[in-house]
Amino acid sequence: MIENLPGHVGPVFMITTFVCVIWFLHIIRSNAADALSGKLLLFLIPAWLIFQTIIAIGCTYLNTSAFPPRLFLFGAGPALILVIGYLFFARGSLIAKMPLGALTVIHVIRIPVEIVLSWLHDVGSVPAIMTYHGQNFDIISGLTAPIVYLIAFRKGRVNVPVLLVWNLAGLALLLNIVITAVLSAPTPLQLLAFDQPNRAVLYFPFIWLPTIVVPIVLFCHFASLYKLLVTRRSESDI
Repeated sequence: MIENLPGHVGPVFMITTFVCVIWFLHIIRSNAADALSGKLLLFLIPAWLIFQTIIAIGCTYLNTSAFPPRLFLFGAGPALILVIGYLFFARGSLIAKMPLGALTVIHVIRIPVEIVLSWLHDVGSVPAIMTYHGQNFDIISGLTAPIVYLIAFRKGRVNVPVLLVWNLAGLALLLNIVITAVLSAPTPLQLLAFDQPNRAVLYFPFIWLPTIVVPIVLFCHFASLYKLLVTRRSESDI
């Protein structure tokens, strides 16, 4: 349990995660529920969320001296493998059917995530460099997502250059905070923030950030870039 954590922080993050998951599952159900890859994700994501809840409550991640780090071995690692697997093997059956508009707007979920990180910093559970007070500017992606949507999807056409630039910038911002978070976590790989490490993600419900929310956001960026660079079928993405 995180000491001195205000009562609203956990519930706000739980709601944020639920909204992110339900939103993403709705995109799949509305566009690719008939595909095996879509059906599999509709089952895997809720099951993965439950699994992470159980092992986090069981204090599995609190053993910070283990190598490889348990957070990667049982959490972020499998989620990353799933993302990569879908990018390679479900491009036609899933990604091609997901609308660019939905893959863009979902990034507004990054706004409450960054606010929660700021709250966690206030109680000493994440370092300042992981918040918008430090070196994390990921909130920009969330704030600009609806603006980019309005600009890029006007008059029934898709503005490919705008979406390309925005997705590449958003991906860079995401990778910046992910790398910072990994190097700030209290594991044998820690290189940053020794005075105030990234401990929040070892606890429920914040374990959902590296294992649920970040993989979904990462997948949406990669899926969008694939559609923009490979398929380029503008009208079908509205």
